[in-house]
Amino acid sequence: MNQKCLHKSRVVQADSKLLWTKWTTHTGLKSFIGLDNKVDLIPGGPYEIYFLLDNPEGTRGGEGNKVLSFLPYKMLSFTWNAPPTIPEVRNHAHKTWVVVQLEEISAVQTKVSLDHLGWLDGEKWDETYTYFDRAWDIVLDSLEACLS
Repeated sequence: MNQKCLHKSRVVQADSKLLWTKWTTHTGLKSFIGLDNKVDLIPGGPYEIYFLLDNPEGTRGGEGNKVLSFLPYKMLSFTWNAPPTIPEVRNHAHKTWVVVQLEEISAVQTKVSLDHLGWLDGEKWDETYTYFDRAWDIVLDSLEACLS
């Protein structure tokens, strides 16, 4: 594993309780990321987000991902896989992970930080890193838009 870490952050117009609900519930996730999902907020519980509902099972998106840990209203971590278009990384035994942190700045503003870690070396891993460097910005843009 290398020391690469994708880091994204935004200050959004919402309190941490609302943002917590967005990241940790079926309805909350559907409001800004993916077409459907399966989430059970317990360590080891599913944290799956589906983007391609018409694809065969196993290629619909964030399938097989699990909740790693959480601190209510402050931090959530979960495993994450590569898109189906990069099967060398998606099907690898090693999984990356994502840490989302919420830092309430005021009653109506929260800093959302997202770190994506656990990268391996190699061309396909670099391709996946580049993919998520763009994708996480789109996710955070969508989160902001759903709060407006």
